Amino acid sequence: MACERPDDLGVSLSQWDSVELARKLVADGVVVGISPQTVQRILAAHQLKPWRQHYWLSPKVPRDATFAVQVAHIVDLYTRPLAAWEVVLCADEKTSIQPRQRLSPTLPAQPGQPVRVEQEYKRKGALNLFAAFDTRSGKVYATTAERKRQVEFIAFLEYVDRQVPAEITTIHMVLDNLIMHKGKKVRAWLTEHPRFVFHHPPVHCSWMNQVEQWFGILQRKRLGIPDFADKTVLAERLMAYVAYWNQYAHPFNWSTKSVAKVMAKCQLAIAA
Repeated sequence: MACERPDDLGVSLSQWDSVELARKLVADGVVVGISPQTVQRILAAHQLKPWRQHYWLSPKVPRDATFAVQVAHIVDLYTRPLAAWEVVLCADEKTSIQPRQRLSPTLPAQPGQPVRVEQEYKRKGALNLFAAFDTRSGKVYATTAERKRQVEFIAFLEYVDRQVPAEITTIHMVLDNLIMHKGKKVRAWLTEHPRFVFHHPPVHCSWMNQVEQWFGILQRKRLGIPDFADKTVLAERLMAYVAYWNQYAHPFNWSTKSVAKVMAKCQLAIAA
């Protein structure tokens, strides 16, 4: 029963939990009575947790030899020793970050009281954060913009170009396959800035872009309470967090083992 969808068994639930399974067992006459705790012990013995869920995406790109080559190329960028004249940056955009000013001030924690956040808020528009994560040092380069177009992306690239020392003659940049990253204006800009080299993971492999890991940290540590007076304050606080992060920046522990299962699936697909 735990391995069936509730809807398929005539129960309008999205997922089972121990209480609902106990009720269903009694309703179906499987047992006269059973406690949720007993159900949970039985499920634990069979390593079942039907109340949990995990999102996945049916791949539109086949896990074939081409896919394996693309994945191996990105992994090589992350793991091989770099020359003194090159860096590897992972870049992307965190979009539609809203200030959401609270109607009453957010109150800090007090003895016996957690941080208190007013539920009501005013919408003050949204910002986009452009960021690049240095895979070897953990340093983050970032700018904000109200729109997300090739113009804003190029402005971000120019910012990175100014920030990365001139002695770095090759800037490897890992980006997703967004059309904005491959547009005509961007291609023209790259022609004029040959030290930038773009690398694109396979489609629907955002997990391979390390800046996504940093976005997760940003969301948890800076945007967990979205209480900012307006977009100007939000932009200032985002840049302050980037500066704070860079004081203690660290890379992520990426290794070839991180994608071993994916590569194994590639090999199985190729063999088939």
